[in-house]
Amino acid sequence: MVVDLTELVFADSSLMLDLGVLARRLRVQERTLRLCSPQPQVMRLIEIVGLNRLPGVKLEGPSPALA
Repeated sequence: MVVDLTELVFADSSLMLDLGVLARRLRVQERTLRLCSPQPQVMRLIEIVGLNRLPGVKLEGPSPALA
């Protein structure tokens, strides 16, 4: 499953929890969660909470416009 985060400018811990639960459900089905092009502030939150370290989660670079 691909989640395009290009236009997301704000995220909080509840979104990170939801994405973590989604990643777990997908992993049970042997699928992955791809998080694409987060803005720098969203990327930082993803890294702080460790969402990018969960099995089955692939993080694909920051938003090209702001990289």
